[in-house]
Amino acid sequence: MRSRPRLRSLRNKLALVFFAITAVAFSVIYFSVATQPESNLEERRLRDLELLAGVYEPALRELAVSDPSDDQLERGVRQVAEGTDSQVTLFDWEEDPKGRQNDTRGLSFYPLFDSREQSAYPRNDALMLRALRSRKTQTAFDFFQGDDVGLVAQPLLEEGRRVGVALYSRDFEEVEAAVSFIRNRVLLATLAALVLALLGGWLVAGRLGQRVRRLELAAEEVSRGSFVDPLPVDSKDELGQLTRTFNEMQAQLRQVDVARKEFIATASHELRTPIFSLAGFVELLQDEDLDEETRREFLETMSEQVDRLQKLSVDLLDLSRLDAGSLELHPEEVDLSELARSIVHEFTPAMANHGTHLDVRLPDQGPEAVCDPERVAQIMRILLDNALRHTPAGTHVTVRADRSNGAAGFTVADAGPGLPEGSRAKVFERFYTGDAARGAGLGLAIARELAERMDGRLRVTSQSGGTAFTLELPANGNDT
Repeated sequence: MRSRPRLRSLRNKLALVFFAITAVAFSVIYFSVATQPESNLEERRLRDLELLAGVYEPALRELAVSDPSDDQLERGVRQVAEGTDSQVTLFDWEEDPKGRQNDTRGLSFYPLFDSREQSAYPRNDALMLRALRSRKTQTAFDFFQGDDVGLVAQPLLEEGRRVGVALYSRDFEEVEAAVSFIRNRVLLATLAALVLALLGGWLVAGRLGQRVRRLELAAEEVSRGSFVDPLPVDSKDELGQLTRTFNEMQAQLRQVDVARKEFIATASHELRTPIFSLAGFVELLQDEDLDEETRREFLETMSEQVDRLQKLSVDLLDLSRLDAGSLELHPEEVDLSELARSIVHEFTPAMANHGTHLDVRLPDQGPEAVCDPERVAQIMRILLDNALRHTPAGTHVTVRADRSNGAAGFTVADAGPGLPEGSRAKVFERFYTGDAARGAGLGLAIARELAERMDGRLRVTSQSGGTAFTLELPANGNDT
């Protein structure tokens, strides 16, 4: 119940993240595109005006030195103004004996003609003086009637003699209009993008939230022990991969759960059988009229059931350690023939009681394997015990050790009836046994897992003439 507010919060957070990213991006665009270009455009228009002034400089110089009439002067200046798309004012100067023009160092500028014939026109005496003294065109930005204007002061020279100054002025109304248009459009685009980002982010976050919610509900069901149908994988993104992984995890958990339940049921059955048997025999032994021979038979049977319980408890403990990964292995170089002889010696009484003819084919030395000797001994005992339990009395059993294909091998083969065709693939499964009275079916499962933990394998070959179990382990590289 508490997950829905979290998902709604996730939706809002993702939507706000999209909104914030869009806002930051368009803020950068606004200040870089709508603010900086204004000064760049003004500088570019001023440079263009400077270039055009250089083109028309000969015409104005001709007017300044030829003593033209008023009509000629007006026509010439206006032609230059139209050609340069600016306001052009032609200046001359005179010495100021009183030095009233301190900023122009004794020079006083006065206009000869202005292209617009207005009483007010832009002028910058300091700029014109700098142009005269440097004999080069000078540029500057200034204010005229409250607006920004660009000024170009061009000295008019005739054979090195200064004959006048042409002052070009150009306002930036077009630049301001263009920049204002860009600003408005960027602002409108920003507002639209923010709305779309907020709406799109909210919708996308909602879709993501639904998929996360679906995973969360499924995970809650699995945590309660009930499995759900595989979730649909409707994308190839990270959530799709997460969903696919969840489905795989659920399938594995389902298998583990089924195996766990089967394990508990089978283990309970295996434990219940000898316990009930012991309880029955105890009740029978309480009968005082029981003869001594029958009492002895009951005690022998009870001893067998106790041994069965002990073996089953040890096997279950080994399986639990294998499943938990807590079984420690201590690999070392082991002579399999030497180890096999000691294990075979342990089974001498059992072999005699079973009437088994044991054929031992072990070399005097080797093969040597890299393995845990205690666990390999456990596997050997399982294989020999299996040969005695599941073969008729008097069955011929062969034990041999050799090396082939870079592996050290140990084989226990019997001349019994062999395994049924359908049981060969199940012989290593837990609790599988062809005869429940002869074991719990855990030994071979433990042996195979122990072999795999030591980077080896346990394989079986069976036919009507007998069955052979072979343990293959990594051989010592020095063993030849």
